[in-house]
Amino acid sequence: MLIGQDWCDAQSGERLDVENPANGEIFASIAAGGAAEIDAAVKVARKAFESAEWAKMRPIDRSRLLEQVALKIEAHADELALLESYDNGKPKHLAMMVDVPAAVEVFRYMAGWCTKIYGKTLPVSGDGRQYHAYTLRQPIGVVGAIVPWNYPLSMAAWKIASALAAGCTVVLKPSEVTSLTTLRLAELMLEAGVPPGVLNIVTGVGEKAGEALITHPDVDKIAFTGSTPVGKHILRSSANDLRRVSLELGGKSPTIIMPDADLDKAIPDAAMAIFFNSGQTCFAGSRLLCHESIYDDVIAGINEVARNLPIGPGQDANTMIGPVVNKKQRERIESYIKIGQEEGAEAISPDAELPGQGYFVKPTILSGATEQSRVFNEEIFGPVLAATKFSTEEEAIRLANKSRFGLGANLYCKNVKTAHKMAAAIHAGTVWINTYFVVDSAMPFGGFKESGIGREVGDEGVLMFTESKSVCALLDD
Repeated sequence: MLIGQDWCDAQSGERLDVENPANGEIFASIAAGGAAEIDAAVKVARKAFESAEWAKMRPIDRSRLLEQVALKIEAHADELALLESYDNGKPKHLAMMVDVPAAVEVFRYMAGWCTKIYGKTLPVSGDGRQYHAYTLRQPIGVVGAIVPWNYPLSMAAWKIASALAAGCTVVLKPSEVTSLTTLRLAELMLEAGVPPGVLNIVTGVGEKAGEALITHPDVDKIAFTGSTPVGKHILRSSANDLRRVSLELGGKSPTIIMPDADLDKAIPDAAMAIFFNSGQTCFAGSRLLCHESIYDDVIAGINEVARNLPIGPGQDANTMIGPVVNKKQRERIESYIKIGQEEGAEAISPDAELPGQGYFVKPTILSGATEQSRVFNEEIFGPVLAATKFSTEEEAIRLANKSRFGLGANLYCKNVKTAHKMAAAIHAGTVWINTYFVVDSAMPFGGFKESGIGREVGDEGVLMFTESKSVCALLDD
């Protein structure tokens, strides 16, 4: 673990095995930290936050520092992608295409924000005397960040870059399942010149290290990405002292295909919106809402795309569907496929053989899922698509909104008026029209309803690591 500038083991001496999900082999281990390590890291982060080196660093110099981190990630892109593939299971070439560039881009984007966090002058009326009133945007303090296992590097980068741009310091707990790229990122950040204590990494399980972080009295804000049940627990815990919280949680995002859609684009997009990263994406298009007039053609087309997606280890350059992250996740996904069939849906999947070792799941369509079914309403987090028909635009909107989640939605429709009217009516943090998975550092990302509170990246993402202060000075004698 990284605490200040020291790389250390857990005081207990406990360690956690790191498993390659492509073959089940243990190839590394990480320190299993707990409350003692979290306490030490928070104290170091507080000291760094209050130090002149960090607190009085010129915004332009903090900007240069984040750019240096971006350059370091670029220089080690191949290594980071390979490490992510071994740790998480995702295809290395896809990590090179998505995960690593996302980490580079958010540090580079947030480097620009360091010099652009400003307040406003306010025309107060008061009692008629002359006042000078203005607002300040100040860093919130020590941030406790917790990131998930599906995009370990990029999710860590999102939180670290945003918090540091605002002038905060960070104690980050990566998922115990996928900690390696976060640890390597921390090494690179120290090499880039980030002052010791500004970033601290404590590895360990959620019940110990995570719980200690979210309840530590000297943590000013918790920034969490992960499951909705854990997010609710964090929100309840934060009520004790009104700790600031931002939550990016689960989803059950619809892909809506209207009768006038360009099927040559909509079908492969709908397939990849659920099968990319083996469906382990919070905003995956896990519900297909398709107009009844084209439903059969769309289902057949998505299955054909699935049939042509090579399944295998992430280090194979041809692989498009890697393993899911571990045995527990595979069993969960397989149980939902069985539940869907018991509920009356037809399970459609390619005939391809799965590799003999590892935690692989075939891309599967549960055709004919009803709006009352569990597979239509519950997050599966795997390459499983719950598909249903609709007959009218109004029904499509109703079905899209019939969810306790509201993270994303994909809409395929040629009629521009219809597309924008539907986008306004859908309850989701992001609506993609005739595209999917366009996630950019400049575009705030987050969810409605049980998909979270607050926004990541963009202007809203950096400002959520600040507090707004009003200042009012009397100018008349």
